[in-house]
Amino acid sequence: MTDLAPPVDPIVPFLEPVFDLHRGGKLETRSTVPLRGADDLSLAYTPGVARVCTAIAEHPELAHEFTWAANTVAVVSDGTAVLGLGDIGPAAALPVMEGKALLFKEFAGVDAVPICLGTTDTEALIATVRHLAPSFGGINLEDISAPRCFEIEERLRAELDIPVFHDDQHGTAVVALAALRNAARVTGRPLSEMRAVVAGAGASGVAVSRILLAAGIGDIAVGDSKGLLHPGRTDLNPVKAALAADSNRAGHRGSIEGALRGADVFIGLSGATVAESAVAAMAPDAVVFALSNPTPEIEPSVARRYAAVVATGRSDHPNQINNVLAFPGIFRGALDVRARTVTEGMKLAAAAAIAEVVADELSADRIVPSPFDPRVAPAVASAVAAEARSAGVARR
Repeated sequence: MTDLAPPVDPIVPFLEPVFDLHRGGKLETRSTVPLRGADDLSLAYTPGVARVCTAIAEHPELAHEFTWAANTVAVVSDGTAVLGLGDIGPAAALPVMEGKALLFKEFAGVDAVPICLGTTDTEALIATVRHLAPSFGGINLEDISAPRCFEIEERLRAELDIPVFHDDQHGTAVVALAALRNAARVTGRPLSEMRAVVAGAGASGVAVSRILLAAGIGDIAVGDSKGLLHPGRTDLNPVKAALAADSNRAGHRGSIEGALRGADVFIGLSGATVAESAVAAMAPDAVVFALSNPTPEIEPSVARRYAAVVATGRSDHPNQINNVLAFPGIFRGALDVRARTVTEGMKLAAAAAIAEVVADELSADRIVPSPFDPRVAPAVASAVAAEARSAGVARR
């Protein structure tokens, strides 16, 4: 008789501490008003709630005073571009969206609801978010693959009168600009005289390049898997073609590593590997942001042999470029003034605020604050709110 292998316990792989933390999810809802008896019930629900409903029907703007919408953001994903995991689908993306909602609450007091949609159809996704929008004060798009993410955000921004913000694009861009401003200070160069090379022309690569151009960087060349973007390439989608027209004034062609020769700044957002020799060929006192997770484009210890300032997207190295420095405060400020949208000026203001938090504490290993620095979200919120008022997109 053949001995049978012992049965495999399906629970065993899930006994790690990380699974214990996630068991049952990371969020819950709770009441903000008492429900102690019939009187409370008559106010919180029927018949009293009808009076509030009638008032809102007559004056829709009152929804921001008498419902949770004024302080609540929808965190929306279709699970097609999750962290370093790729297209894992909506159910597998939900732990990430829960985590995002947790960060909104912990760092800025913003309530957030994770919503993972069972469609990757652009039209269906846009329509679904549009129909959900009356319940929220803002929409945070998350982990939606490029180039679809560009159209989805652009159209929702045009159709909705609440802030729509794709964090993979703009959160990364805001923090990268803040970090580069301070890296420029540390190395004694103005941003306007720096030449940068960006590896990656997806959501974050395009947004980082755009915000650096808006901030006045000297020049910037952007590369994808086929080489540097330039107007002569015929294989570019409309987003890349527009960026090619606005960047690379020096006319670099060929590889990213070739463009790094003499460059002041490298920003990696592609997951590709960059050779040590390419970093060694950069300008003196170079700045290297190797931001891909979990594996940076170049090992930070190697980059430090040649670069004056090195940053990554990881928490186990100095200078973590972490979106949590940006999005909680951006939404806090936008919600506080009931902004209709998030303007480019509001993003620039957020970057300047993040940079200024550590302006008096700068060093090569401290160009951005810690995510746990309590000064960050209030500073960002204040700057964003002020800029929203100045730009005329605030409603209070």
